[in-house]
Amino acid sequence: MAAGIEMVDAFYPGRDPIDYYGNGGFRFGDMSHQGALMVLPSGTRRWDLPEDGPFSLASFERILTEKDDIEILLIGTGLRLTPLDPKVAGHLRGEGLKLDVMDTGAAVRTLNILLSEDRAVAAVLLPVD
Repeated sequence: MAAGIEMVDAFYPGRDPIDYYGNGGFRFGDMSHQGALMVLPSGTRRWDLPEDGPFSLASFERILTEKDDIEILLIGTGLRLTPLDPKVAGHLRGEGLKLDVMDTGAAVRTLNILLSEDRAVAAVLLPVD
């Protein structure tokens, strides 16, 4: 019988700036992560994307659990800016979040600045190659 691989919730309790992005991942806090990333008030974790796409309402469920501690939500859409579905954006705004959608590079740079200013920022970031 072959041993199965168990996926664990990759979680880093810090909110360190992102030192590097590219090659499908990110580096932060002396750690690295391959794949999409979520930076929340509670810490940094992998962003598990639902089958219906990275920018469906389901992909923001975790963010909404911490919405009271978030002033600005940065959304890094990969190499190019991809607008959110107006229904999804409207729902997130209706929950009290200020959205800023941009390519991942711009989102990383903005996140690092806002973290240095100790702002109530969160981010979801698609990786770039």
